Amino acid sequence: MKKSRLSLSGIFQLIGAGVILTSLVLCIGVFLITQNGTAVIVCLITAAALSIWAFILVRVLQSRLAHFTDDMCQTIDDMMQGETSPRMIFDDDTMLDRINHQLNRLYQMLQANKKIIEEQRADLQGMISDISHQVKTPTTNLKMAAATLLEQEFSREQQVEYLQSMNMQLDKLDFLMGAMIKSSRLETGVILLDKQQVPIYETLATALGSIFLKAEEKHLQVTVDCPDNLIVPHDTKWTAEALFNILENAVKYTPAGGAIQVTVVRWEAYTKIDITDTGRGIPESHQAAIFKRFYREPEVHNIEGVGIGLYLTREIISKQNGRIKVTSAVGTGTTFTIFLPND
Repeated sequence: MKKSRLSLSGIFQLIGAGVILTSLVLCIGVFLITQNGTAVIVCLITAAALSIWAFILVRVLQSRLAHFTDDMCQTIDDMMQGETSPRMIFDDDTMLDRINHQLNRLYQMLQANKKIIEEQRADLQGMISDISHQVKTPTTNLKMAAATLLEQEFSREQQVEYLQSMNMQLDKLDFLMGAMIKSSRLETGVILLDKQQVPIYETLATALGSIFLKAEEKHLQVTVDCPDNLIVPHDTKWTAEALFNILENAVKYTPAGGAIQVTVVRWEAYTKIDITDTGRGIPESHQAAIFKRFYREPEVHNIEGVGIGLYLTREIISKQNGRIKVTSAVGTGTTFTIFLPND
């Protein structure tokens, strides 16, 4: 059997009828008990007054609920249509206004999440475009080399040259994919940095060990000023990766016979790591862009690299609540400064 459901107006009418009926029954009871006409009249007047107030209260409440329902429906309609701002937010301290206020807060949260999703989608599209651009050159070179080897006859020495060139392009693709995987894992939180109380000297030594051979080949003078027992909370593996990226750039862009200096100083709240080179320097107009993914200055496109090292470095340092800055002048060199918190 289907249950009947009363409307809001029907409920208010039922309440009003109940108040009137209760008043009549009360008046009849008073008359039967007292047999006093005056008492009955007083009772009737009181019941009538109560009924009037009850009617006014019901009408006000009905109007308030109707207004609240209209506002809520309008807000929900705005949410469904993707409006950028809620219809209204109440400040009154009533139950209905608090409900509407919470609904509008939910609306704002949904809009904020929508904006974040749109920004992430734009970042993803930009990243795909960047990857496509970076992969295009080595892929094209590989196809050209392979086609040339297939279509023409070459001596053994010429074949080896082509194969070595192809191997270099494959190494570039492998490095690019590895860097992209690292940055993706850092951004999505798949990799969680494990900060430990360890000497920063050991981490710095790991990074320096990876660039020492290239530095010797260019006859670069590398000096390090870092206390052996300076304890700094950091993730050794990823911090070494960040330092290596900066040191590798220093070796790459410093001419033969130049110098690279690493200085570590403990401050009250941070440990400051300066990596200074005597390289070509970075124009001030480019310094804000060098930490972007795949960014490379137009002047260095003929030098090997894909422009992702500094981007990774910034991600690694920022995820340890640190920060990085660059100071540079064209022709005099560059200093990258890393600040790692001491707690």
